[in-house]
Amino acid sequence: MGGAEDDEPLSKRVKVSFGESADHSNGIFLRDPASFPLSDLMVRPLEFQGDDEIVGRKGVVKKVELVQIIAEALYSLGYKKAGAQLEEESGIPLHPSLVNLFMQQILDGRWDESIATLHKIGLVDEKIVKLASFMILEQKFFELLDREKVMDALKTLRTEIAPLCINSDRVRNLSLCILSPSQQVVSGESGPEIMKIKLRTKLLEELQGLFPTTVMPPEKRLIHLVEQGLEFQLGSCSLHNSLINDMSLLTDHHCGIDQIPSQTLQVRSHLSLDTCLTCKHYHSRIGCQLIALLIT
Repeated sequence: MGGAEDDEPLSKRVKVSFGESADHSNGIFLRDPASFPLSDLMVRPLEFQGDDEIVGRKGVVKKVELVQIIAEALYSLGYKKAGAQLEEESGIPLHPSLVNLFMQQILDGRWDESIATLHKIGLVDEKIVKLASFMILEQKFFELLDREKVMDALKTLRTEIAPLCINSDRVRNLSLCILSPSQQVVSGESGPEIMKIKLRTKLLEELQGLFPTTVMPPEKRLIHLVEQGLEFQLGSCSLHNSLINDMSLLTDHHCGIDQIPSQTLQVRSHLSLDTCLTCKHYHSRIGCQLIALLIT
């Protein structure tokens, strides 16, 4: 999501209901806000004082980043209290305090406050600030329509969204939600509040992809690095047997001589082996004939 003209999934909400959109919010990087609000995770606000300590034998791993991705992994795996305890004990927050405030404001639907906090986070790229503002205000617009506050939604569209001058085509699509009843967003009859929470969390997930990693660490980064390490071990195994797929995180992967395939599983007896007239080698004539056909 690098620019205003890229494919923005939020625009798809124009023709779908809150219930339908919520079905696509799996794999969310945040803690479940309905059952474990951010305010309950912190015993006290964490202010990181800075630490350039390097860990590991290679001297390339920063302690701060390592702790952050471990905390994010704990939250992603559902260990919310353990993640919060790691943040508190290490003194290294997963997110800066302003970002935590911003995230909670989004989950609570405090749109004007979240826009104000967004400008205080310290994002250098003004385009990111404007695009993030557009995404937040669009969510505000849809929820106003959902509550049948049409005039408030129209005011948001005219005075807040349109002046950002981002993606005029989408602004016109948003206006259709007001002008055409068939385009309006409707909320499901069962649990509309839960549906909104899911959409707000989806919005945070998309904002995470927009913001720099120093503001919001990438989702499931530790798992990605572990998978990358395992793939590297497989690629470095000169004796690897493709039938062996049981790998452990506790040891480095290495196939021994005894794991080299040593049994014949198939014999191609229907191919006639003879001196090939094409390359003068003793093998099936079909191979060279196929190569000749491909070349010509």
